[in-house]
Amino acid sequence: MLMTNTKYTPTIGLEIHAELKTRTKMFCDCLNDPLERRPNTHVCPICLGHPGTLPVINKKAVEALIMIGMALKGDIPQFSKFDRKNYFYPDLPKGYQISQYDIPLVFGGVLNGIRLTRIHLEEDTGRLIHVTSDKGQVTSLVDFNRAGVPLMELVTEPDVENAEEAVQFARELQLILRYLGISDADMELGQMRVEANMSVRQATSNKEQGNAKLGTKVEVKNINSFKAVYGAIEYEIKRQTEAIENGEKVIQETRGWDDATQATVSQRKKESAHDYRYFPEPDLPPLDLAKFNLTELKTAIPELPQEKRIRFAKEFALAPEKIEVLVSDRRMAEFFEESVSELALEDNKHLPKEIELLSNYLTSDLRGLMIEAGIGFNAEKISPEHFADLIEFISHNRVSSRGAKDILKKMFETGLDPHAILKESDMEQISDTTALKTMAEQILIANPNAVKDYKSGKLNALQFLIGKAMAELKGKGNPGVLQEIFKDILED
Repeated sequence: MLMTNTKYTPTIGLEIHAELKTRTKMFCDCLNDPLERRPNTHVCPICLGHPGTLPVINKKAVEALIMIGMALKGDIPQFSKFDRKNYFYPDLPKGYQISQYDIPLVFGGVLNGIRLTRIHLEEDTGRLIHVTSDKGQVTSLVDFNRAGVPLMELVTEPDVENAEEAVQFARELQLILRYLGISDADMELGQMRVEANMSVRQATSNKEQGNAKLGTKVEVKNINSFKAVYGAIEYEIKRQTEAIENGEKVIQETRGWDDATQATVSQRKKESAHDYRYFPEPDLPPLDLAKFNLTELKTAIPELPQEKRIRFAKEFALAPEKIEVLVSDRRMAEFFEESVSELALEDNKHLPKEIELLSNYLTSDLRGLMIEAGIGFNAEKISPEHFADLIEFISHNRVSSRGAKDILKKMFETGLDPHAILKESDMEQISDTTALKTMAEQILIANPNAVKDYKSGKLNALQFLIGKAMAELKGKGNPGVLQEIFKDILED
């Protein structure tokens, strides 16, 4: 539940890191393989920071960052450069990090109404693994496979007003990164991490707000799930508010989120920019961005999620929640549109109804099968053409709802054409009125008590009769047609 306190106003800015999906690391030829589980496999003297080694800039990583900058309406400067950010930590092999300080690749931008300060490019750190022995002794191991992986850092202005808004921003950014194909941004794998810079101050009027003194800033680092983003911000607003009300001083520090206790915990005193002793990276030349094909990069940007939401609502008249599910996966949205195109080639008369059917079976039945199997649309065996054929079967009453689900499961398992499955399994629905009327008359003769009940006002008797007919037809009768036939005979 969203916490509110009208006496105090939170000020929240976000810093979001995302690992870029390039073939190699940022400054060397080591593989960028996030799924590698053998520690210290993809390492070399360059990413391990051996003396005398020279980094070389990964062009694809720079292009990826320019694309996200363009997608978020940021400004791309003519020149950019890399800087050394100096600090010591066990997972930082060089003793410094190659990052960007005063001239990042992207200035400004906006997302979900939140202004962006900058987006810059740097290298990721290694990964610490803590092992506890049976005697309670903790041993810390370092895996440098991740060290040197291209890392995007996006910094917002302090425009975020609450935890819910922060989560919405992070979700939308994740979606855009995936649409652009520049990052998988999987938070569970550490490919996207959120940091929240927060302070709390006494509420002021709109007139006074611009001159109001901000509270003491606290940074909550490396939050690795959307649930944790929400929980950490809510907890910090409450913690800082209570401290102010109790006359305590809020300390500028770095804190971490503890999932087990659902609380933030103090980690270290918060550093300022001068603590990192930034200076231009002497081993890398400044970047002349005019030498990049900016027009080609801009053209490569696909239709983004918000544009797709607006178009889907206009073209397909779907409910917002249905659109949100479709847009949540770029490949699923493409599969949907390709299937609609196939339907349009068949029969435009029933197209609105068929589009609704298509979205229902795609977002619930097919998606459910995929989630259960743990696969995505890239591994899907069903073609949009075959999926559209199945929807045609349902729309034209060739199969029942139950039959459609059975055919879909078979299609999912085998990739077979639904026509072949229908023929092989003999599941085609019987909608012929002559055949169904003959069956209905036989059922009525065999069940005189049910007929008497219906005529005395017990309408449930109709469902009993339909059920008897469906049993005789082995589930292949069209229940809608049967219902009309029974009514016509009984009410004649």
